Formats: sequence, structure tokens, C-alpha cells
Amino acid sequence: MLLPCSPALQAYNLEQPEKSTWLKHCFVPAKGLAYNVLMRIIAKKTLREFWEKHADAQQALQSWHTDVQQADWKSPADVKNAYRNVSFVANNRAVFNIKGNKYRVIVAIHYEYSIVYIRFVGTHAEYDAVDAASV
Repeated sequence: MLLPCSPALQAYNLEQPEKSTWLKHCFVPAKGLAYNVLMRIIAKKTLREFWEKHADAQQALQSWHTDVQQADWKSPADVKNAYRNVSFVANNRAVFNIKGNKYRVIVAIHYEYSIVYIRFVGTHAEYDAVDAASV
């Protein structure tokens, strides 16, 4: 059985990479069993580097990462349903408050590809010094 697939799933051709394509459907091998494609987060390294300097942020950032990775956001409304305190700015940027608003994470969300790009992680004071729409 074929079902619509998340556009983030790509069929990669090892022999001819130029023929790699984005999948439009997923193969469902048995009733009740399907492959689930979640949000892809680029780059966790940014979070890790931050929590190595701010150890108190580690658990909150890891929880946020896990939650986002398991999300299926198709629009800003989906994000808002999961995170009531999220703010949206220009260029598909979303600003998340982490650890009681002590830290901020700015991401660029590409809903059509189920990709979240981490653009900035910092303290509230560091956030005040950047332009969230252009980082």
C-alpha cells in the first residue's frame, strides 16, 4: 500500500546521485505499520556547544531537541499548539524560550521539508543583541 510521505524523505541513488529524488509516497508493508518521518534538526552540535558552556541548559535543550525531533509541524499553528510561548519573526524564524526564558533558541523552519535549522542559541541578554529575523 502507498501513502503520502513527508517531503523530507529522500530516495538516494548511490550509483547515480544526480538521480536521487524526494519521495512522494511511502511503502506500507503491512496493515498498521508505516515508516514515520520526523522533523530533521540541523545542527545539534550548536546546542551541544552551548550546553558545554552553560551546563544548566543541557537538560532543557536536550528535552527541546527530542520534542522537536518527534514533532510533525506543517505550519506555524502546529508549532504554536506545541509551544504556546514561541514567537514568530520574519523569514520563517521561530524563537523558543528555554529554561524559563533564561535562554533563547532561534530556528528557521522549512515546513515543506520537515527541517528545523538552529540559527542561534544564547542567553536572554545575548538574544537582545541579535536580529532574530536575519541570524
